Order: sequence, then C-alpha cells, then structure tokens
Amino acid sequence: MYKIMIVEDDPKLAGMLQSHIERYGNDGKIIEDFDHVLEQFHEIKPHIVLLDVNLPSFDGYYWCRQIRSVSTCPIIFISARNGTPDQLRALENGADDYITKPFAYDIVIAKIHSQLRRVYGDYAAASAERTVEKDGLVLYPERMELILEDRTSLLTKKETILLETLLSRSPRLVTRETILEKLWDDTFVDDNTLSVNINRVRKRLAELGIENALETIRGSGYRLHTVWKR
Repeated sequence: MYKIMIVEDDPKLAGMLQSHIERYGNDGKIIEDFDHVLEQFHEIKPHIVLLDVNLPSFDGYYWCRQIRSVSTCPIIFISARNGTPDQLRALENGADDYITKPFAYDIVIAKIHSQLRRVYGDYAAASAERTVEKDGLVLYPERMELILEDRTSLLTKKETILLETLLSRSPRLVTRETILEKLWDDTFVDDNTLSVNINRVRKRLAELGIENALETIRGSGYRLHTVWKR
C-alpha cells in the first residue's frame, strides 16, 4: 500500500481525492495544518504528494521547494491556475506533473499510478543507488546529498544537477550553454539567475570546507578543481 499525501485546502475536494485513492488500495493522507507541511511530510513519509498552488500562509511552490530540499518523492500539482507560466513555475520548482482543475478523478489516479510505476514499480531502476564520486567527494543524486568524509551538505534539485554535471566532467570545462540546457531546458534564463545558482553551489562546497574549487572561465563556463584531494 502506497501513501499519498494530499495538500489541498478545500476539505470537500481533499475528501474526494482521498476516497478515490483508497478505492484503488492506497492510503490517502489529508493535510490540515498548512503552516507545517514539511513537518507532516517527514512524519508521513509519503510515496507521492498531491499539492495545490493556492494554500494558506505559503503557496504550493514554496512547499514544493521545501520538500525538494529533502526528498525526490514525486510531486503532482493540482491547481485551478491553468496558465502556462503557472505550470512552468511548478515544474521549475521541482514538480513532476501538473493537473488543472476541474479534472477527472480517473486522470488523477492514472497519473498517480504512472508515477508509482516509474519510481517504485516496474519501471524503477533495479540497480544500487547511483553515486558520482571524485577524489573522495561523493554526490548522491537520488538523496540530493553531497558528502566529504564525515560531513554532509543537503542540496536542492538544481544544485544536485549542477554539481553532477561539474563533478562528472572535472577537470574539464563545462560550458555555460551546457549548464543552461541541463537546468532550464528551453526556458530563457538570464546570466544573473545562472550566477545565483553557481554561488549556491559554492556555498554547499564551503559547508564541507571546500573553498575556491569552482573556477569561472569568463565568457565560456565553469571548471571544478579537486582542491579537496589529500
């Protein structure tokens, strides 16, 4: 039985989602305290999260980022916002899928089952946990963790992708175009946004005591040096 966490502030809609989820043999967990969604995520440990955009206090984008900082659990947005910018924002904040209201419950169930098969079932990778290692610095992409000796840094999804790209190609140069394609696909991103993400990676490395490892090659891209190597 899989646990599906329902973060929806419309009690009637949340109840209907729970009823359909449990009709197919899974456990629907409705969240009622919208100020402490992440704490309840840790407590429930769901296999999938259904997340509304319009919520009290913080919106769904905020909670998606919070969950993504600690988990790669599939997240499906369910929202009345049907514009392309809203759907893009959800995906950029870490969502796996987006369903607009009003919706057919059978579609929601089908998308839940699709994610379950992909992540936990027939289509899930059967191999051991994947790692990217360079001279003792180990990245765990599925956990979004970077580890050096006994120190650990927790990463966001974008930080994980960026570090995996830099680590796997070190000491070669990684072009700006390659990074943009991996992080934002075809979405337009200005140089300042890329610089912000590069600086965040530098901070994650600094948390492990690694300074001056990431070199900026002006006009070309970035290169990761193994300065932590003993």
